[in-house]
Amino acid sequence: MALFKINNSKVEKLSITAISKEKDIQKLFEDNLLTILNVDFLASEYSTSFGGRIDTLGIDKNGSPVIIEYKRNQNDNVINQGLSYLRWLLDHKADFEILCRNRNINIEIDWSSPRVICVAESYNKFDLDTVEILPIKIELLKYRIYENNILLVDSETQRAVRISTSKIYQKGKKDKETIRLQKEYTIDMHLKIASKQIKELFMRLKEMISGLDEAIIEEAKAKYIAYKLTTNFVDIVIQKNSIKAFLNVPSGKLNDPYGIARDLTKPKPIGHWGNGDYEVIVKNEDELNKLFELIKQSYNYNK
Repeated sequence: MALFKINNSKVEKLSITAISKEKDIQKLFEDNLLTILNVDFLASEYSTSFGGRIDTLGIDKNGSPVIIEYKRNQNDNVINQGLSYLRWLLDHKADFEILCRNRNINIEIDWSSPRVICVAESYNKFDLDTVEILPIKIELLKYRIYENNILLVDSETQRAVRISTSKIYQKGKKDKETIRLQKEYTIDMHLKIASKQIKELFMRLKEMISGLDEAIIEEAKAKYIAYKLTTNFVDIVIQKNSIKAFLNVPSGKLNDPYGIARDLTKPKPIGHWGNGDYEVIVKNEDELNKLFELIKQSYNYNK
């Protein structure tokens, strides 16, 4: 993607620069993991019992364990590595839980929705084809570093990665029970409790959000429906007679001319599902249009 700098109505194209060492991109991500991916950093080069090392281990704001692998050259098979580490992690949950406690992470771990993220400058056709046919979701992120120390992080997979995971299982050790590596949630599950009016409001909101950018990913989670690019910009909770939206904007950064957003950090932080510091509840079309104006701010802030 070409980036341009505007200076006194003149446009100058920014050049892509190379990092001095491939390891530098891992350190850059790990030092700024919360800012880039909204993920809390837990460990770097985390040793597994079979001899491998997980590049970066973290946990997101939903409590999902996050494995991050960095592709340093075209021959690296980080997708298979990530899947192997995921199987190992699900067999060693206690180790991960201890790691969270040592880092003072006080959040319930959601073992039904672990994440595997790959980071690279580019992906080849084999990487993309592999991800598309896997019955489990792998997130491919692409980065570019431009002059003037500008970092661009973009999602490489917006297409057919949302395939059913119902056929991917892990055998239990004791009674040979089967559990899913990633539990699948659907929009319909969230809409079951909604009134007819709220269902119609949500479908209208869904259409409005999708119209912002073709790269937006809609993902049903256990507690809410997420809309994201590289990170969530709005999380939607469906209730019987209302829609609750969480905007991923830091406290003090949202321009709310309607006065409809509640700052969840004041007077003191309030625990909640979803990402961000602002909550908006809507019940009708007029409120929905006002909410959408705020959602656009969050989209622009996070893109």
